[in-house]
Amino acid sequence: MTDPVILAHGGAGAPNEDSDGPQHAADVAFRTLIDGQIDSALRAVVEAAVILENDERFNAGTGANCRLDGSIEMDAIVATSDGRIGSIAGIQRVRNPIRVARLVMDSPHVLLCGDGATQFAHHRGVPDDIPMTDRAAKRLATALERLKSGDVRPTEQKWRGRDMHGTIGAVARAHDGTFAVSCSTGGTSMMLPGRVGDSPIFGAGTMCGEHGAICATGDGEEIIRRLCSMRVYLRMAEGMHPQEACEIEVAAFPKPYTLGLIAVSHDAHGMAATDDKMARGMRD
Repeated sequence: MTDPVILAHGGAGAPNEDSDGPQHAADVAFRTLIDGQIDSALRAVVEAAVILENDERFNAGTGANCRLDGSIEMDAIVATSDGRIGSIAGIQRVRNPIRVARLVMDSPHVLLCGDGATQFAHHRGVPDDIPMTDRAAKRLATALERLKSGDVRPTEQKWRGRDMHGTIGAVARAHDGTFAVSCSTGGTSMMLPGRVGDSPIFGAGTMCGEHGAICATGDGEEIIRRLCSMRVYLRMAEGMHPQEACEIEVAAFPKPYTLGLIAVSHDAHGMAATDDKMARGMRD
């Protein structure tokens, strides 16, 4: 038997002052993690993600950003250490994408995208709900004004800027030594319809296996190029402490892009982020 633990984050770049959100998610989900029922790690990370998707401060589910055309497309993934994966990309008209990813895990598929993912969700009983908020509309208006004026940030020259953080996620270790990870995002204010970031891509935004679980957040395109979660996992598989494994990856991430990581192994956990800026919580 191992000691259970769950870590949650609200996105690289999310103010540390908002850590009450991930901490609350971890505290609530911990009760599921220790209930002694099957798949406790999986159920806990899903529960933590739902709580964060329902918090408008974070860019996932209810708080998701609009695309440049005003639409909302979201990505999410859940995975377990025994090889089960459920992932969705570009889903619309649902409030909790992580619940749909969980349903995909029990389907014959690993990844569903676009209209197919949305239709699957509604067919499986997930309510038809557009999670538009005033905050998302204001973010879109600000992004469009920057593009119109040409006064874009250096990292937005190719629409790979600091607006691309905001992913939420959780990693957990159960009493039986199994692991699970969840990740959900609304993307960035500066993104074309159809853009998919790192979050639903196993090995990039998340990784989970016999040695532990990792969830990344930050500039999605760069995370995909570097397969950040896989790099951290491989270090952990060689015996490195999760904290050191995360810190090495963050230090190597190209500037001025942002990266945040949470990770858990059989006997330890770690959290690290660019400029140490990432809302986070942990319960053990």
